[in-house]
Amino acid sequence: MDYLLILLKTLFFYFAIVLFYRFMGKREVGELGIIDLIVSVLIAELAAISIEKYDSSVFLMLLPIAFLVILQIILAKVSLKSDKVRSMLDGDASMIIDNGKVNFKEMIKQRYNLEDLLTQLRARNVKSIEEVEYAILETSGKLSVFTKDANNSGPYPLPLILDGKIQMATLKRLKKKEKWLNELLAAKKVELDDVFYAFYKDNQLFIIKNSDCIS
Repeated sequence: MDYLLILLKTLFFYFAIVLFYRFMGKREVGELGIIDLIVSVLIAELAAISIEKYDSSVFLMLLPIAFLVILQIILAKVSLKSDKVRSMLDGDASMIIDNGKVNFKEMIKQRYNLEDLLTQLRARNVKSIEEVEYAILETSGKLSVFTKDANNSGPYPLPLILDGKIQMATLKRLKKKEKWLNELLAAKKVELDDVFYAFYKDNQLFIIKNSDCIS
């Protein structure tokens, strides 16, 4: 009887966790943020404890799992609206190789060593650092690599505006001021709040407005 109860509880938590993850949203395991990873580990631990303690209440164990899922959903929605919250929870992407030059200062800041860099480059069939124009360490820990070829020539277009908010780090990298960006927007007769996404490349500002997106 005890074995049957354990099997039934295992089956129940299997479908319950699948349902919870559907609520949390689709994301690949390699792209999990810190909060997503913590919630995933805690859900797994809580489910394992409940299965081991076969005489405990299933619904009592579902309560903390449901709370974690709701907390994760709330934080995800808040981070969509707040750059500061998103940066605090997920961190920011880091430019490891910029215009063919390795940014050792940023590597030290991220505690990302040369062997880490070479390993991830090899995983993308890049033989040496000299082949790389840009390499960006994403918040998931994945390295995005752009090699030196005709398809990736010119400066990498980092976002200048995201969801109506100016990305000051990109402005600083371009050695520009807010006034310069505002003048570009004025020339295109576009308000900052109306911009969903904008980047600067080849001396032009490319804009995707909120009205261009499917709501």
